[in-house]
Amino acid sequence: MSSVPTDETLIIETPERVPLHFALASIGNRFLACAVDHFLQTLALALVVLLFLLAGAGIREWESRLAEAPKWALALLIVIVFLIWSGYFVFFEWVWNGQTPGKRWLRLRVIREDGRPITFWEAAARNLVRIFDMLPSSLYSVGLVAVFISSRDQRVGDMVAGTVVVREREAQAPSFEEVFSAPTSDVALRRSFKPVAFKAALTPLTEPEIEVVEAFLRRRWDLNERPRQWMAWRIATPILLKLRPEYDPEQFTYEGFLEELLHRYRAAHRFAD
Repeated sequence: MSSVPTDETLIIETPERVPLHFALASIGNRFLACAVDHFLQTLALALVVLLFLLAGAGIREWESRLAEAPKWALALLIVIVFLIWSGYFVFFEWVWNGQTPGKRWLRLRVIREDGRPITFWEAAARNLVRIFDMLPSSLYSVGLVAVFISSRDQRVGDMVAGTVVVREREAQAPSFEEVFSAPTSDVALRRSFKPVAFKAALTPLTEPEIEVVEAFLRRRWDLNERPRQWMAWRIATPILLKLRPEYDPEQFTYEGFLEELLHRYRAAHRFAD
């Protein structure tokens, strides 16, 4: 894949030479989402302090305890604060496929520069560098300058991890309900793309997940090219995160992957039956 940034849009060309258009998230939306996440973090930290206070007699006793606490207790407290402050972003962006509660509310998502979903390592890299982006005094001045000078609106953490923050556009892709409501003939098993060779165990997949893949492959030709590519990307992304398959990026296509996935799954379960 190749990516070409143009103004506020990141264009990623798939191996099928079909461009996927990702709307780059605005600075305002990013900082609002970040503010929501930091507010939730503060609530979590306040809850930890409150639980500690409830175990004691009050603030003065808590301050005394903190001053007289053994080094291991202070180290544990530092670890807890670090996990809440830095682990919050890493955890949610990894588990929620590039989204935190704040990003989900504002319909933002972190993806790799090639359009693929981020892994744990990208989530960890971009957020461990966050403390540098927040300088000075948690004002995100460094991150703001980096976003302004970057052609992809990336802060330093994004540059290190090779990620971008995009805005999801519902207008560019129909909903699952809209796609799956149209009656069509069963062409789910028809090969239209070169099979994508990959190595992964399919046992984690559930029948409802396969039904979504099958429904899309049946009805995809009722969609125009760009919405079809968007829907293929949206369906394949959580499956790629779940299976974490090994494949050749140069030979990868989202629809070829979904076709191969369905064929393998149905073949395995047919023999099992």
